[in-house]
Amino acid sequence: MKKINLIKCVFAVAIGLFMLLVAPILVQISLDPLLVALQAAGPQYSSGITLFSLFYPLWRAVGYVAGIVLLTIVPSIYKGKEWTMKVELTAYAIPSISGMFMFLPYISFVGGFPIPMMISFVGLLGFWSVLLFHKHDSLLEKIVNLITYTFIGMMATHAFVIGVGAQRMLLTRPGQPGFAGLEWWILTLSGEVNWIAVLMLLGSIPLMAERKQNGWWLAIVAALTIITINIPTQIIRTKTPDYLIGALLATALLLLLLIFKNRLINVDQTNIRE
Repeated sequence: MKKINLIKCVFAVAIGLFMLLVAPILVQISLDPLLVALQAAGPQYSSGITLFSLFYPLWRAVGYVAGIVLLTIVPSIYKGKEWTMKVELTAYAIPSISGMFMFLPYISFVGGFPIPMMISFVGLLGFWSVLLFHKHDSLLEKIVNLITYTFIGMMATHAFVIGVGAQRMLLTRPGQPGFAGLEWWILTLSGEVNWIAVLMLLGSIPLMAERKQNGWWLAIVAALTIITINIPTQIIRTKTPDYLIGALLATALLLLLLIFKNRLINVDQTNIRE
């Protein structure tokens, strides 16, 4: 056990320092060419300049704090404190999600080597290491946790991207300041609802790491929220399949949560009164 704790400490120190010293630089060298490419792409993409100038630095700042968190809990990780698992998973989820979010516009408008993917890969390395090193009752439980938690991260990334996409389109909508019809009205709801779902998904990670039912319910509500808002949005706005993809991912997550509930949480908890 001490050997495993030492390995987990090495991951925490290495990834914590990465988030403090390397990731901020990677974000900046990804953002600058993206903004240049968006400016050259035409006025229809001008809203992307505003949004990415906000969210790239915002995620970088959150990642910086996550790096500090990882470094400060290293002594507790070495001592084998159980509570560190939820903190580790949450901290590693930040670069995993933010790197994937930043990767998508970068690869679409800049191309070449996907610099932000390096941030996501490092985060996933830490995220998966926590789940793999954690002592589970069985191999099946370990696999279920690995797949389910990964789906939660994927869903959070996609929902955040959907929210940014909705805002990007609204900022360049015709007939401003009004909203010219149902296809624009729906974006004023779907974007914010997806962002709220992101917060619920992130909140479910530390709670489910403690095998608490409220974490499971939070993830269930988030999945249902995404399904119920993305399906009508896809029907109304049929130009891209983005909302359909989000609904399908949320459906897959919902099924995982329902089918493997007993493997994910303690169903016999008595702290929730019926």
